[in-house]
This record gives sequence, C-alpha cells and structure tokens, in this order.
Amino acid sequence: MEPVIDASAIDPDRYEKHGGFPKVTGVEPGPHFGPFVEAMRTLQDLAVSVDCPDEAFAGALDKARELIEFLEPYRAPELRGPAGRVVSLPGRGSLLMPPWHTVEAGPTGVRMRGRFRRYHLGGNGAVHGGVLPLLFDDLFGALVHYAGRPISRTAFLHVNYRKITPLEVPLVVEGTVDRIDGRKTFVSARLRDESETLLADCEGLMVQLLPWQP
Repeated sequence: MEPVIDASAIDPDRYEKHGGFPKVTGVEPGPHFGPFVEAMRTLQDLAVSVDCPDEAFAGALDKARELIEFLEPYRAPELRGPAGRVVSLPGRGSLLMPPWHTVEAGPTGVRMRGRFRRYHLGGNGAVHGGVLPLLFDDLFGALVHYAGRPISRTAFLHVNYRKITPLEVPLVVEGTVDRIDGRKTFVSARLRDESETLLADCEGLMVQLLPWQP
C-alpha cells in the first residue's frame, strides 16, 4: 500500500533560514542500493547471532576486509551518499535507523510500521531498551518536518516501557504534535502491536535551532 503523505504544511524556505543545519534533500539511487542495504542488515543480524568455528569467522573476516577495501575509495562526506536520504526505503536507507516505513504523514501526525530484527535484541527475545528511544527520536524529527516547523533538535525524550517489545513482530508507532510554544514543539508517540497493545510511549521536546546553532 502506498504511503499517504500530506506535505502541505512544509515550507522549504525555512530550511534556508533557521540554524546551521544543512538542507537535506531526498534522492533516488540506482536499483542496487536498496538490496545492498537489505543485505547489510542481514549481515548485521548474522554478526550478532552466528555460532560457528573460529575458522569460519576467519573466512568471514577475510570477506569483510575485501568489502571494506572495495568500498573505501567511495567514502563520501555527509549528504553526498544516499544512506539516510532515500525516503522510499525502510529507515531511509540508513543502517543506523530501524528499518521502518512511513505509511502516513502530515500536519496532524506521523504513522510508521515495521518490525525489529535479531540485530536489535536486548535479551530473552525482547528488543533492547535503547533502541526504542532511537525509533521515537526519528519519528519526532518526521513530526516536526511534516508539521511545517523549522529545523529543530531534540531537547529531551521520556520513554515509558509498558510491556516487552518483541522481535520479528509487526508493530506500529504513531506520533502527534501536542503543543507549540515559540521555538518549542511538544510531541508524543505510542508504540503498539497489531492487537493494539501499548508497548511503549514517549513524550519529547523539539527546539527550533537559532541561526548560529548547528
């Protein structure tokens, strides 16, 4: 299903006038970038889950070093590579971000769907508690963007862990802008499973950058 995106509140001129944050533009790379990122996510899963003889680790190390040597000449500065800027890919093509899709976004809120992988394991089948603030923080950035607010930084996050968040289960997170006070945007979000069970919720404060702030 195609995402429902309402970008009517976004004023592109604001990104040139507030703070020293560089203007980020989306890109559409060639057809191999998406599968490459997915393969790398699978390698992350394997790196934290395999149990093999040391000889196998040695062989994997050789292959990893070959890949590093192959890619090193293409290392680029921030905002040159596609990672983090491909809005059509889970996590915008960034390995740092959980691989979630934005399915609905607009001035009234943002909804994302996805699942956590083995790479995100904390213990005993549960997602690591430190991963959830990352998901919420990424969502809050999208909230500010689609609400038409200027470039902002996170001032605080407060996460309530209501239940264990499981791995490899379809989940949904949705957030809203609750209040605006000058440079401050107060936001909140809720993470649920498909049965609507609340797993975690979060409130945060996003503060508009001043002209001299990076």
